[in-house]
Amino acid sequence: MLVKEIMKRPFVVDKDISLKEAAKIMKDKNIGSLIFISDSKVKGIITETDLTRDFGKKERISQVMRPKVISVNADDIVESAIELMKKNKIKRLPVLDNGKLVGIITSAEIVENFEDLEEEFIFE
Repeated sequence: MLVKEIMKRPFVVDKDISLKEAAKIMKDKNIGSLIFISDSKVKGIITETDLTRDFGKKERISQVMRPKVISVNADDIVESAIELMKKNKIKRLPVLDNGKLVGIITSAEIVENFEDLEEEFIFE
């Protein structure tokens, strides 16, 4: 199974918004992360964990986002995304196609498609 088959639409911001604004967007959209884009490139990701850890201490997403974004390609197999998540202890990966953001894959999508993944890979 390929990443592009189970990825979701990413929610992006292109301005350095406040943590309060980011929290409102995440709540209203019922999502766990926002991807910060500048000049059509992924510059960072902010998760609900980042928000709760730094809420009240910092003001802007640029101050708490993770600037070194680990991503996966749309045509990669889901198992390689799982390996990246396990290795880096993360739950979300932006999905790129020719360097352009096209989606996001999270542990939730993997769980939803668990039956379609190769069993021996998951339980190694």
